[in-house]
Amino acid sequence: MKIFLIGFMGCGKTTLGRKLASRLSYDFIDLDQVLETQEGITIAQYFATYGEERFRTKESEVLKSVITGDDQVISTGGGLPCFFDNINWMKANGKVVYINLPPAALASRLENAKEERPLLQGKHGNELVKFIAEKLAEREPFYLQANIVADGLSLTAERLQSIIFKQ
Repeated sequence: MKIFLIGFMGCGKTTLGRKLASRLSYDFIDLDQVLETQEGITIAQYFATYGEERFRTKESEVLKSVITGDDQVISTGGGLPCFFDNINWMKANGKVVYINLPPAALASRLENAKEERPLLQGKHGNELVKFIAEKLAEREPFYLQANIVADGLSLTAERLQSIIFKQ
């Protein structure tokens, strides 16, 4: 089975994904990491050099090219489900789990990682929370198409495993 973890940046996709993959003896794939390795630059550098539109196209290509085996947990970029046919493609090829967190919790997690996150650069405090709330409102219609919506506030890999395999 392929398990796609989606949600806003900072919701725990990579951290939970690694732990879940280990628990299940599945392969773990972080799509952002794959893209950075393939391109030889960070996501922030790719954004700055090529812009968001080209990044989203490349991100979609990476999604469809690296997902080849069975038994994989895949951590996606926060915006990936919202572009092209990515959400439908993931649902057709596996189980999609949205890790849901409120804007204030996301802002708290992201406050110290803004330089690595192109969309957050230069935003602080209430401005950061407001930006996240607005962006989340745009993305949530896509996120809510997931097979499973999981509350990310106290989510563990063990709990996530139980939610996924109950469905």
